[in-house]
Parts: sequence; structure tokens; C-alpha cells
Amino acid sequence: MGLGTHAALRQGWPMDQDPNRRLKLLLVGLIIDGQDVGGTYSAYRWVEALGRVADVTLLCLERPGRPSVASQLPRIRVISWPEPKVLARFERLRAMAKPAWPVFCGHVRRWIGEALARGEHFDFAHQLMPQAMRFRSPLRHFDIPYGMGPLDGSLLTPAPLAQEVSRWPFANWVRRIDAAKPYWDPGLRQSFERAEIVFGVAPYVAEKLSGLAIKRFALALERGFEGAEPATRTPHVRGALKLLHVGRGVRTKGLRDAVRAMALLADRPGITLTSAGFGPEIAACKAEAEALGLGDRVTFLGRVSREEVDRLYASHDVFCFPTFREPMGGVLFEAFGSGLPIIAANYGGPQAIIDDSCGVLIDIAPPQAFAAAIADAVRALDDSPERIVALSKCALARLEGFGTWDQKAAAMVATFRAILDSSSLPAFGQAADESDQPRLAAAAQALGVKDGLNL
Repeated sequence: MGLGTHAALRQGWPMDQDPNRRLKLLLVGLIIDGQDVGGTYSAYRWVEALGRVADVTLLCLERPGRPSVASQLPRIRVISWPEPKVLARFERLRAMAKPAWPVFCGHVRRWIGEALARGEHFDFAHQLMPQAMRFRSPLRHFDIPYGMGPLDGSLLTPAPLAQEVSRWPFANWVRRIDAAKPYWDPGLRQSFERAEIVFGVAPYVAEKLSGLAIKRFALALERGFEGAEPATRTPHVRGALKLLHVGRGVRTKGLRDAVRAMALLADRPGITLTSAGFGPEIAACKAEAEALGLGDRVTFLGRVSREEVDRLYASHDVFCFPTFREPMGGVLFEAFGSGLPIIAANYGGPQAIIDDSCGVLIDIAPPQAFAAAIADAVRALDDSPERIVALSKCALARLEGFGTWDQKAAAMVATFRAILDSSSLPAFGQAADESDQPRLAAAAQALGVKDGLNL
């Protein structure tokens, strides 16, 4: 189906003839929604920005009751199909398992085959979603050069903390099977190995794919800088540090560990923790706070509005978010945008986002030791109000350094052009920190990549 149509592109045509011509991009996006949150919102911003530097055709699904994708992206050619209505009843399943993906892939394959048969031409294709590494790409069936990502996910719960995470011990085994899927699923393996480039949100993505014959790998954070006006921060009064945690109420978000850390700061009763979020873990954290005698030092707000979350970022001193199975972490970008230094776990996505200039990374350890390390970090920041002000200034600079959406889109298109021209790849998106370089170098060696690893 369509094989051979784009063979000339692999020899550098037509980019060699007209390097200034706008690329014709075919984007696969599943769900794209600028009024949503998380990955669907990030994908919307990617498509919107790419449409300003290339001629974009987007293939996606439409959710019932939501504004049409075409109305949200008036400059983009949108080809869409309705998402099965029955999935609206199972929001969590829809978000995690993407049950509509096989149906959507069928639509994509038919449409691309028909488009190529009627003479349509695409310089490059790219699959923005799903972000998880367990979904086969329909693009592997065609001879259009394509990329995937930025990808994340397949993170296992760290062993020292796994026992408290789930009442169902097999859950982590399911994730192990999921993480190994690229190796035992021929279609998924082919999806990665046929791709001209795979983008990952952090070095761990390269490590997860290190056993595959990936052609090229590059770091690309899921989100872009959208501009920010951080609150003016002055040194806090020692002993009155205000900590904030924002996130879903699940064990891996680390709220329980932050609560336990508060109990270890009994000698500083003026330090407080505010939680904004809802879910099954919140009740357990409330019970933990009561059992530890924390009284009014920990406040649980539950579900709050977007506007209230922004006010919370502006009114607190430190974002304490020791999540320990976070593939990326959109709230980290939000906290940086308000100039909040961050305390986070040294695992997964936060490793690629946070450095010593803007926050503190806590090594994974068993629950008691993990809570103690968080408490030590809080104590050290409380002892140095001036350091928090310095970290706050660097937090926004760090966020700006990740690039605006337009900068990221321009870099991605430049990367596609370089691939089509068979030239070396330009630096893409976020440059790797020095601390990441050994891990990336090891991943590069294992991947056997030819180009494009950001070192």
C-alpha cells in the first residue's frame, strides 16, 4: 500500500532542489484538543506551531461534545473521524489504554493509501501521539519517511517504593511486560526500527529502546515555553516555608512521602504543606497526616480550578513534588513558570527537567529514608531564604531554555529537512545537561544511533 511512492525522498529529493520550500507534513495525532490538559493539549500546541512553518495535514479523532479540531486549528488541514461514543463512559481506560487506537489506525491506513493512490505527496510524516511506547504505528506500512514522539512512559515503580504503591502486586509485572513489548511485538519493533528518528522526553526513553536498531534518537521535551510572569518573590521568614503539591491523588505522585517529611520537621511548626488534587490517595494522606499529629500544618484542598492552581503557585515558596514514576510532569513546567523551585525524585522525567540551578533531586530510597531525604531538602531550603530567591530566578530561565513552541517546531522541521538531505542533524530542543551525558552516551552506544543524539 503506497510502497515506493516516496523512494526519491530518501535520496535527498526534492529538498536538494528547493531547500526553502515548505515541507508537506503528515501528522498522526489521535486526540488533539487545545481546551484539554496533558498530552492532548501538548499535541495541539505541537500541531499549531508546526502549521506555522510547514504545510500540515493532521489525522485525528474527534471526541463527542468537544469543539471540532478543525475549528481549533483553522490553518491546518484536518482529516478526522469520530471517537466511539461508548468510550466516554470509561475516561480512565480511555486515557491509559487508548482502546480507540486500533480503530483509528484502520482509518489512517485507509486514508493514506487512498491519498497516495490519487497522487498526494508528503515529504515527511510524524506520529505525535500516543506518547506511550507500547503502540504500533500505522506509518510503518508506507514508504513515507517518518518520526515518532516525543515518547515517554514504560517506567516501573522503583523497587524500594513498590510495596506501598498498589494492593495488586501484579500491576508492576504488567508494566514490566509493557516495557518489554517493543522486543516481543514484531509490529511495534518494526514501528521503531523503520522510523527515521525517535524523539524521547528524557534519557530513560533511549535506555528503554536500547535493544532495538533505532536509526536516530533525540531529546525533545513534551512541552514548550508559553511565556510567564512569575510572582515577585522575596526571602521568606525562616521557619515559615510554604510547600505546595499539585497532582492526581495516586500513590506514585509522592504526596504521602511529603506528608511524612512534614512529621520529621516538627521542630519547625511554621512550615506548611498545601495539597491541590483529588483521587483515592488523598484520603490515605489525610489519615496519615492525622495519625502523625500534623493538625493544620497540612491542608488538603481537593479539586480546585485552573485559576486557583495559578494563585497557589504564586503564593507558595517551594513546589514539593516527589513523584517517583513520572514520565514527564506537566506540573513541573507550571511551577517553573511561576518561579517556584522544585523538590522532586531523581527518577524518570524530572531528571531531564530539574538541575541544581532550579531545584533539588532526591534519590530513590525506601519510604522512611525517602521521607527523611525530602525533610532534609526542605530544612536546607528553609535555612537559606536567599537560595530560594536565586533558585526561583533560575527556574524561569530554565523553562525559557527549553524553547518556545515556535522554536521547537522550527527545530523539528529543520531536523526533518536534515534527514531528507542526508546531512547531520542540528541540535534539537533541550540540550542535555552534563549530568545526563554519560547516560545518553551509554544509550547511544547501545542504540547504535547514526545521528542526532543530543550530547
